[in-house]
Amino acid sequence: MNLLHYLKYFLFHLIGLLALTALLAGGSWISAGFAFIVTLYIAGDALSGDDTSTPKLTWGGLLTFQLWLALPLLAAVVFASVWSVCEADLLGVGAWLGTLTGYDLLAARAATAPVHHVSGVLLTGLMIGLIGTITGHELTHRTWDPVSLLVGRWLLAFSFDTVFSIEHVYGHHRYVSTEQDPATAPRGRNVYWHILVSTVRGNLSAWEIEARRLQRQGHSVWSPYNAVIRGHLMSVMLVALAWLAGGPLVAGYFVLCGLWGKALLEIVNYMEHYGIVRDPATPVQPRHSWNTNRRLSSWTMFNLTRHSHHHAQGEVPYQDLKPYPDAPMMVGGYLTTIVVAMIPPLWHRLMTPKVLAWDRQYASADERLLAARANRASGMAAFQQHGTGSERAGY
Repeated sequence: MNLLHYLKYFLFHLIGLLALTALLAGGSWISAGFAFIVTLYIAGDALSGDDTSTPKLTWGGLLTFQLWLALPLLAAVVFASVWSVCEADLLGVGAWLGTLTGYDLLAARAATAPVHHVSGVLLTGLMIGLIGTITGHELTHRTWDPVSLLVGRWLLAFSFDTVFSIEHVYGHHRYVSTEQDPATAPRGRNVYWHILVSTVRGNLSAWEIEARRLQRQGHSVWSPYNAVIRGHLMSVMLVALAWLAGGPLVAGYFVLCGLWGKALLEIVNYMEHYGIVRDPATPVQPRHSWNTNRRLSSWTMFNLTRHSHHHAQGEVPYQDLKPYPDAPMMVGGYLTTIVVAMIPPLWHRLMTPKVLAWDRQYASADERLLAARANRASGMAAFQQHGTGSERAGY
């Protein structure tokens, strides 16, 4: 039985292999693969319920190896996606697999309609977010492990977001749910505006954090010691490889995939902390993040879903995160919540009552004052009618 708790995390890799197969099969298989994975998550989370178990797992090496496997898996998925829009048969992969399987990959690729290439961007970006960002997030928290840091930063390079390893660990975790945090969306903000604002402010924050580190160590900000510059060069290298594979159009296709993967990260930031406020003098607690224990999301996302515990103790490895069933809860599993967030009227209809309930059930007295101010500044009548009332009530 204990072995099953290790095997369940390999479902993550199975999702990646499904995407890889769809991209190589070409044509409508690409669109079908994307639709299947999205449906699997939404239906799977809805039907499988919550996982609130925290088994004691002792094979730390295997658990870390599962994370490291994400890099070759993501590289294979992105290669297959780039291959799907190339004219050349890169490395002879299509011919080799065709001989091996009896399926004519090259003919299927040639017959792929543009709409399925759009699905290719969506599917590849989803995998960059799932395989790249989620695992990169876990690995770059392991600041004591240089191998994990390196693997994590390469995973983040696919979404042009190696600065995440700086801003998230040293900025976001310090300032979460305050106005100083670029990734925390205030009440009333539109998710699409948040993607832009959080990206720009996050990059600026990472630069400032890195500049202070270099100054303490006596290095120039314009030097090879600058992890921000090195990280962006990693992403440039990936774009250059895509260009070499098929020219500017293929490189542009890869850029679109990476930007979609980056956008997904910011959507996740949006839904993990939307509307929550924190007194900066108060330590980060489980109540300062939206949480979910949906089973499929938890098993295939290395417990990123247990975000309340992660922010309370950022150094805790994924297998030891606790479910905190009494923490504030998202509207559903991760992909379900992403879809809801991308439909602003639906998002605000579902989340405004949850945010106001957070004020009543979780906020401290000082945070209720901050919440009242946030309500007034939200630009939304549903929040504003609670602003002055909350303040008068001593909230």
